[in-house]
Amino acid sequence: MAMLEGQRMESGSATMDSPTPGIIPQPPAIAELAHLKPRDGIGACYLAGCLSATAIAISASLAESWLLWAAGQFVLAFAFLQWFVLLHECGHKTLFRSGLANRLAGQMAGYFALIPFASWTAVHGIHHRWTGWQDLDVTTASLVPRPLSGWERWAINLSWRYSIPLFSVLYRIGNYWNPRQLFSLFPRLPMRRRIVVNMLLLLAAYAGTVYATGVARLVEAVGLGLLLSMMMQDPLILSQHTHIPMELSQGRAVSPHAPAEQRHFTRSLRFPAWFARLVLINFNAHELHHMYSQVPGYQLDRVGYAPDNGISWWQWLRCAKRIPGEVFLFQNRNQTGLDL
Repeated sequence: MAMLEGQRMESGSATMDSPTPGIIPQPPAIAELAHLKPRDGIGACYLAGCLSATAIAISASLAESWLLWAAGQFVLAFAFLQWFVLLHECGHKTLFRSGLANRLAGQMAGYFALIPFASWTAVHGIHHRWTGWQDLDVTTASLVPRPLSGWERWAINLSWRYSIPLFSVLYRIGNYWNPRQLFSLFPRLPMRRRIVVNMLLLLAAYAGTVYATGVARLVEAVGLGLLLSMMMQDPLILSQHTHIPMELSQGRAVSPHAPAEQRHFTRSLRFPAWFARLVLINFNAHELHHMYSQVPGYQLDRVGYAPDNGISWWQWLRCAKRIPGEVFLFQNRNQTGLDL
């Protein structure tokens, strides 16, 4: 764990007595970043690039050569990953300047990411409002410590150890395809109608896809790529807020944490700069994202501030995988003593 701590400190914020060139020791005010706005040209490039990669990968996967199929599935795995990130950007209205362009691109990204765009924007808004309050943030409430049954413990530990993408599947079903929970969160009829209509349209699109291609052909074209993408999304999504000490409201009336304070409840993973920018659109810089959610992901590397809860993705993954899934998910580093 000493190596893990070293990696964390290497990626942390600069200190006052030893400043890092180009990195400021204190986070800038939101007003200072007003120039970091969405740019339609950049957004269009990301969208067109992801569409092209998806089309090329599927075409290769349907070729007769098994080598082309394997290469196509590999590329498709990263394309599906980027569709999820594009959904995230569109939900924040930061991929394009135009609200309409973000909504249209968001619907397209939701199709590939297997998440209805209307559900995503509504639930993700709650997530940003209540980050740090584990029982009020709908995306972390299921991880509030509780007694686990034997089969829950077995499924969690097995899935985490062997990278079975259980968590990405449950994340989607529990948060974005769950009408009962969504209706309890959003009692107003217009919002409910928007969520249900979006779900039905997306289900119709999936049914049309299956009808047009056939189940066997569809599995051949996207099956392995989707599985690999989910396997990558599991640790990426879980790395952002899991095993970090959070507060519990326990029914009390509490106030949301300010964006600048939310970095204490968030973790960032460090990837090679080219991968973080071209594939993840800096989605891995999650502390900065919570501090400055109005800044497009492709502009986050221009903020000029490095929070102190960042760590090398490989060091984090290697250490996180060493502990049982039930410990990783339902405890935090204060309880385990593991600096994850």
